[in-house]
Amino acid sequence: MTPDFNQDTAEARLAAMGLTMPPPPQPVAKYQPHMTAGSLVVTSGVLPMQEGRVITGRLGESMTVEAGVAAARQAALSALSSLAAASGGLQAIASLVSLTVYVRCAPDFARQPEIADGASELLLQVLGSAGQHARVAVGVAELPLEACLEVQLMGVRRT
Repeated sequence: MTPDFNQDTAEARLAAMGLTMPPPPQPVAKYQPHMTAGSLVVTSGVLPMQEGRVITGRLGESMTVEAGVAAARQAALSALSSLAAASGGLQAIASLVSLTVYVRCAPDFARQPEIADGASELLLQVLGSAGQHARVAVGVAELPLEACLEVQLMGVRRT
């Protein structure tokens, strides 16, 4: 069943998906979790977490594509939490602008767009047409704390 984005709130869509918004991620070094410039909000990079621990691994070696897609969904949900905190709630997010997904992967792994689709699909499911975005998906050799991926969001808040 396709959600009726005119009737449902983003919070209701999350609940229907069996998801809850996690608390916004807190910085672990000398940076801000998000910055604003007018109505533009940019999140810092967000790592995927499960039960308070970073999801680690290397796509194409120790981690399956399916596990990477699930990790991308989790990181996107956390990044969305940060964006919502900076905007005044999910309903205050007017639109997304871009999503960047860094995938820690083996040198011959070329399925970064498939991993990033996990994040993109979650954002579209939660925000509807406001969740449409430009995107970059890139493979990298290493990420902080051996995380399997990292995501960053840019969005526009309602003024």
